[in-house]
Amino acid sequence: MIVELGAYALILALALATLTTLLATVGRLRLSPVLAGAGGGALIASALATLLAFAVLIYAFAVSDFSVSNVAMNSHTDKPMLYKVAAAWGSHEGSLVLWCLVMTGFGAALALARGLPFGLKTSAVAVQGALSMLFLAFAVFTSNPFTRLDPAPVQGASLNPLLQDPALAFHPPLLYAGYVGFSVCFSLAVAALIEKRVDPAWGRWVRPWALASWALLTVGITLGSFWAYYELGWGGWWFWDPVENASFMPWLAGAALLHSAVVTERRGALAGWTVFLAILAFTFSMLGAFLVRSGVLTSVHAFAVDPERGMMLLVILGAAAGAAFILFALRAPAIRSGAAFAPVSREGALVLNNLFLTAAAATVLLGTLYPLILEGISGATISVGPPYFAATFVPLMVVACLILPAGPLLAWKRGDLKGAVQRLWLAAGLAVVAAFAAFMLFEPKKALAAAGLGVGAWLILGALAELATRIKAFRAPVAETLRRAKGLPLGAWGMTLAHAGLGVFILGAVVETSFKAEAAAAIPLGGEVSAGPWKVTLDAVQVIEGPNYLAEQGRLTVAPLAGDAVEREITAERRFFPAGGQTTTEVGLDFRGLDDVYVVMGERAATDKNEQAWTVRVYYNPWARLIFLGPAIMALGGVLSLLDRRLRVGAGSRRKNGEAKA
Repeated sequence: MIVELGAYALILALALATLTTLLATVGRLRLSPVLAGAGGGALIASALATLLAFAVLIYAFAVSDFSVSNVAMNSHTDKPMLYKVAAAWGSHEGSLVLWCLVMTGFGAALALARGLPFGLKTSAVAVQGALSMLFLAFAVFTSNPFTRLDPAPVQGASLNPLLQDPALAFHPPLLYAGYVGFSVCFSLAVAALIEKRVDPAWGRWVRPWALASWALLTVGITLGSFWAYYELGWGGWWFWDPVENASFMPWLAGAALLHSAVVTERRGALAGWTVFLAILAFTFSMLGAFLVRSGVLTSVHAFAVDPERGMMLLVILGAAAGAAFILFALRAPAIRSGAAFAPVSREGALVLNNLFLTAAAATVLLGTLYPLILEGISGATISVGPPYFAATFVPLMVVACLILPAGPLLAWKRGDLKGAVQRLWLAAGLAVVAAFAAFMLFEPKKALAAAGLGVGAWLILGALAELATRIKAFRAPVAETLRRAKGLPLGAWGMTLAHAGLGVFILGAVVETSFKAEAAAAIPLGGEVSAGPWKVTLDAVQVIEGPNYLAEQGRLTVAPLAGDAVEREITAERRFFPAGGQTTTEVGLDFRGLDDVYVVMGERAATDKNEQAWTVRVYYNPWARLIFLGPAIMALGGVLSLLDRRLRVGAGSRRKNGEAKA
């Protein structure tokens, strides 16, 4: 009966989401706060019903109820409890319930939000209810996670072993919180078009939702990248996989939205563009849901290979995004452009930032969809990989990064370019010195890497220079500098951290990509493999038994080829999961400051002397820590900005509820 309770709760959530749309729409048309409030209450109730359904699904996985088809296909009695619970969102059906939970949860938060004008809030709740209704209907009618099996199997098929990992237990909830969080930005944008109200106050209302979604998505993408790095055993952290791109495109659109919303809030400019980006960010999220669930892609990240359900998702995408963009096309000419500004101004810098970010997102979109479109039209198959993105995406982002530090130092409306250059000359000089030093130290073929190091240093030093300007560091007494630093808004600290975090990431990505070393060999016990400045010795191999797998575990010693660095022992495994008949690798990682020594145990082999041996691959990944530290700093910057009191002060204080007119 508990499983049936979950199924009924999901149906109830769908009914309540439908009721939300109806009540909120009628309440807005009749200017009835009672009906509008009832619509918001229905959305809160829908979120609670979805939460109950999700809790029941987790319970079914926790107790291994194999009478539920979803549990039988994705769980096993021998799995550790963490992975039983995580399996609840490791399948198409379960992850869709998580998607609906996040969407209705954000909708409930929107319904509880204060300070929004009556018309805008009621219309936004109606749109959020309609989105929730579409996805809940998809879950109930095509992807119900509570479908029963009769007779129930004695044992389950188990979850894909690659997904049985702590990072993958937390990656989807955080990723979805970012993905689906943009639905509120979408709803507020559509509501603004309906109400014909896109003004500075609207820019302030939309910015916290965009900031929260972007920060959560940053953490989710980083966790996924880290999982791919240490779990898949290929030595890399990003491969421009289409499903990776599916999460990256909303991140880029969200970053552009954040910067554009600032201009709309402060100056009333770029209002139409900000609305467009708010719609685009969630459209990219829905596109990602289609890509990973339709079967059009083959990826370890994909949830489903069902074209029929994929077609239903395409219909949802077309209905939601199509209606929003049609409304935008109809209302955009009437949106006021806001205050004028000179090309050299903070607004001008943010416009350039937006142009390059959206162009970068367009190149990712083209590289992701072009192979699918070509195959659908002609049947030809091509692969678009790192060379394409290195030639298109990277130059655009380099230019955006070069512009980035100057923006905060320019005044609104009309900036002083000479003054900004004077404040940044030291940062620019040090960045050029860093790039030149790297060029002199490395062979000429690493010239691009040296330039990349200069870009990363420029972002970090530029962020620090902007902070130093704000607190008058080295230009005022220490006491005044400390007082200014203490009084600096959290949003300013957040911006500094976000920009510096991007620079930290670029340093790590450039060094790891350009200077990594790798080697592989079949070695017997006592054999060695060297990569970069490190050698790895295979000391022993033993068979161990895990909770739901058997593993061949190698004990290895990592030692320097020269110098007096400490030797360390690590383990690397090759695991076999009997339930699914699959084999995976568990990477051995030796953290050496900012560097990683990365070891993969392969299959058994034989040496030239017919000795028993094992294939061992070793990667030396310099500065790999920075690749994951940088986004963490960026996300922290987003959190600090979100905590800024200026975003919590009633954005609509200048206008009372109900003042907006249709």
